[in-house]
Amino acid sequence: MVNLPLIEAPEVDYGADEEAMVRYRREGTERALALDNRGPIRFTTDGELDPAAIDAYSRHGFYVFQDVLGAQELADLEHDVADLLDRAPVTKGAPLDRHGRPALGADCTARTISWVRPLSDPIGGTDAAHGRHPAKMSEPVAPDGAPEWVVQLVLGSLQFSDACLRVYSHPELLAVAAAINGDDFTPFNEAVWIKQPRLGGSVAWHQDGWTHWDSPDLDEGTHGFNFMGQLYGCDAANGLWVVPGSHRTGKADIAAMVAAAGSDRLPDAVPLICDPGDVAITNRQAIHGSFANTSPDVRVTINFGFHRRRSVLGVTSGGVHNEITTYDEAYIRERSKLIMYGIDARKQRFGDETPFTYQPFAGEEDAYRWTPEARAAIKDYNLRDLGI
Repeated sequence: MVNLPLIEAPEVDYGADEEAMVRYRREGTERALALDNRGPIRFTTDGELDPAAIDAYSRHGFYVFQDVLGAQELADLEHDVADLLDRAPVTKGAPLDRHGRPALGADCTARTISWVRPLSDPIGGTDAAHGRHPAKMSEPVAPDGAPEWVVQLVLGSLQFSDACLRVYSHPELLAVAAAINGDDFTPFNEAVWIKQPRLGGSVAWHQDGWTHWDSPDLDEGTHGFNFMGQLYGCDAANGLWVVPGSHRTGKADIAAMVAAAGSDRLPDAVPLICDPGDVAITNRQAIHGSFANTSPDVRVTINFGFHRRRSVLGVTSGGVHNEITTYDEAYIRERSKLIMYGIDARKQRFGDETPFTYQPFAGEEDAYRWTPEARAAIKDYNLRDLGI
């Protein structure tokens, strides 16, 4: 068992809304567990993803795949996440880590470490990220002695963690991506979320997509999805909340929904309830968000997403995950090399598995070996994220 280098913080009270928040979590958990959208990854005798899982994901906009990551993989992830935190800047903007070494990402051009003030909502009600977080979340008072900033997100995580790269290329998860987005699916972006106990900030209610809301071809899967692998599990206090079915109704007026609710506790939302090793899939068009983590439990999520190729090819986008650019075939192919490197990295660690065959690169596997040279070559790869 690896002890993550987390910041110790005393118990936090939610304030006047504590009783209402406790009830909201309890009722949300009951609603979540009553849904028919959890179970192991199953395939038919023809190798197709279980139609019942596809149907439940399509109806609800999220699904919890249970027991995907085994004990060895979780141990590898825990080791790497501890290393990421140990190598993080000693505080926001610092060039060195706590040991006086060059900090993680200090030599990168792309964004790497994202910080948050304890228990705060830094973007709700602002114009950040195309204004897609229109309503501010509750901000409990930070405990005495809390630091000014805490690490909450590591972006471009595949260049820093072989364990994350191997999860990224898990053959069953890639098969799920192919089943939902087609054999020629493309990457989106990757990150590690670390919601520190009694300090982690909130993420205001939002829908992720921004490019295709007015498209005549818009459907429930246009803006892709995220996988969310859980290192320690998550619950109503520290996990993501989702409004079931909201991925099917187009662009929502979230500010009006919050106003109608009278608080940030949207009445129809449910939390992701996951055990260690579960991997949730969440539609990016679904309304989702998370509250400040006032609980004593850390939540570590290995986050990575995929798109349909037709949703990104020829699209000009950017401004959130990358600079504004046009996603042509060459751009997509360059970004997709990470899938191939991940497949080889996983093969080196889990040689008894049957590797996934990524169709856009089928027959080219020998050209993508995971080596120290390959690791150096993917530095700043997330400058080419495919945000839509």
